[in-house]
Amino acid sequence: MAEHINYEVKDYAGKLAKTFLKNPLTSVLGIFLLAMGYLSLSIMPREEDPQIAISGGAVVVAMPGASPREVENIVINPLERKLREIKGIEHIYGQAFDNYGVVNVMYYIGEDREDANLKLYDKVMQNMDMMPKGVMQPLIKPFDIDIDIPILTIAFYAKDKKVDDVRLFEIVRHLQQKINAIKNVAKTTLKGARKAQYNIEVDMGKLSAYHLSLGQIMKAVQSVAVDVPDVKGRTKKNELVIFGVKNAIESVEDVGSVIVAQYMGSPIYLRDVAKVTEGVDIQNFKTAKVRFRDNNQTALDTEKSQVTLTVAKLGGTNAVFVAEDVLELLKEYDEELAKEGVGYIVTRNYGERANDAVNELMSHLIITIVIIAVMLVFALGWKESLIVTFTVPAILAVTLFIAFMSGQTINRITLFAFLLSLGLLVDAAIIVIENIHRHLHAHDVDQKDMDTLLVEATDEIGAPTNIATLAIILTMVPMAFVGGMMGAFMKPIPLNVPVALIASLFVAYIFTPYLSRKLLKKPTHKHHRHKKGGTHA
Repeated sequence: MAEHINYEVKDYAGKLAKTFLKNPLTSVLGIFLLAMGYLSLSIMPREEDPQIAISGGAVVVAMPGASPREVENIVINPLERKLREIKGIEHIYGQAFDNYGVVNVMYYIGEDREDANLKLYDKVMQNMDMMPKGVMQPLIKPFDIDIDIPILTIAFYAKDKKVDDVRLFEIVRHLQQKINAIKNVAKTTLKGARKAQYNIEVDMGKLSAYHLSLGQIMKAVQSVAVDVPDVKGRTKKNELVIFGVKNAIESVEDVGSVIVAQYMGSPIYLRDVAKVTEGVDIQNFKTAKVRFRDNNQTALDTEKSQVTLTVAKLGGTNAVFVAEDVLELLKEYDEELAKEGVGYIVTRNYGERANDAVNELMSHLIITIVIIAVMLVFALGWKESLIVTFTVPAILAVTLFIAFMSGQTINRITLFAFLLSLGLLVDAAIIVIENIHRHLHAHDVDQKDMDTLLVEATDEIGAPTNIATLAIILTMVPMAFVGGMMGAFMKPIPLNVPVALIASLFVAYIFTPYLSRKLLKKPTHKHHRHKKGGTHA
C-alpha cells in the first residue's frame, strides 16, 4: 500500500489547491464562472472603438457694432484669462469677428464631461459683471462627441415621381420623431432635406425703375413674416376669451400682395418688382443623391434625390441593440412607406460593424485555444491538454465579468488585450499541469497518495509562478500612465491584461489540481522483489 505523507503547504498556490481539491462546490464555481462570462459577453455594450472622454466647449459672445479688434481687446482676451483659472483645461482658442467673438475650450483627455461643462458655465456666469457695456448674454455650447457620431445613416428616396422633395421631407420627419423616442437613441438629424417655402425672385431692372433698394423689399417681407400670438384673458364671470388673428400669408397671392413702397401716390406691390413662386428652399445647397446601378452593365446609372436620417446613441449603451431597435421600427413602416412611394437604404450600420468585429475576434480566440490544445496533446497528453484548455475560457470569463462590472465595453482594443494575454494566460496552467505530470512519473510516486501529490506539485511551483506573473503585470503598468489620445485609446490593455493574468493564477491553482484528480491517475509500476540468492525478479 502507498504510504500517506503529510505535506506542509508553503505557498498560496498549495493552500488554494488543498482548499478546493475535494470541495464539492468547485465544479459549481467553474460552471458559475463560465455562465457569468457568457452573460457578460452577451449583454456588454459592443463598439468598434473604445469610448474616449473628450470634453470642451465654445463660448460665443455677441457685441453688436464692434470691430474684430475691439472684440479681441475687451471680450476675448479678458475671457481667456478667466477661463485659464479652470483646472483641467489644455487649450484655449479665441477668435474675433465683426460683432461677436468665440472662445473654444479643450480639456485634457479623460476629464469628466459633465463636470467640465459645469465648470465652464459657472466661470462665465461668475464673471458677467466684468463684461463691458453693449455685450449680450454669452452663449455656452459644450462639445458632445458621444452623440455627434451617428451609428446609423439611412437614405430615404422617392420611388414614385409623384412624391416631391417637400412630401419626402414630411414623411422622413415623421419617422424621425418616432425613432427619436426609441430607448437609448440620443440624437437624430436630417441631411439633404428640402423644405417648403415661398421663393421671391426680384427683378433688378424693375427695382431700379421704381427707385427701390433690395433692403426695402427685405424689410417689407419681414414685417409680415412673423407669427401673430393669440390674446387670451378671463372675464369677470371667469369665462375664457381668445382673440385669433388670421395668418397674413397663406398663398402665393398673399406674398405678392405685400406693399413694399409708395410711388406717386400708388402702392407698389411685391408682385410688381418680383416673381413669387411656391416651392422649396432654393437657397439650401446641401443636397444629396443616391445612385442606383442596374445589373445590366450596359444600362446607365440613375440618380435620385435623397434625405439622410442619422441616428446617434447615448454614451455607454450597446450600439448593436440600438441599431437593431431602429431597424425593427423601420420594418414596421415598410408597408406605409411603400404606399407613399418612398424607399430607403441603410448606408451605415455601426452596430452591425461592431458586432462583426467582436464576432471575428472571438472566432480568432477560439482558433487560438484549439491550436494551444493540439500542441499540448503532443507535449503532455490529451487529458492534460483538456485540463489546460478548460482554464482558458474560465480565465476569459472572469476577465469579461470584471470588465462588465467596471463599466467597460467590448471593442477591438478590449479583444486585442485578450488576444495579447492569451499566450500568457495558459502559462500558469501549463506549469502546474507539467509539474503534476512530472510528479506522477517520479520514482517515488508509489509512496504518495494522489491528493498529496497534487497539492505538493501545485505548491512547489507557486512562488516562482507568482513572481513571473507579477513581472509581466509590471510591464503593463507604464501603459496606464500614457496620456493624451493614445493613452485613452489603449487604456483597455493595462486594465484587462493584469486582471486576466491574476485570474489565470487563481484558475490554475484551483481548477488544474481539481480536474487532474478527476481525469489523471497514477501510473502502475512493477515492483522489484529481492530473492535469497541476491538476484532480482
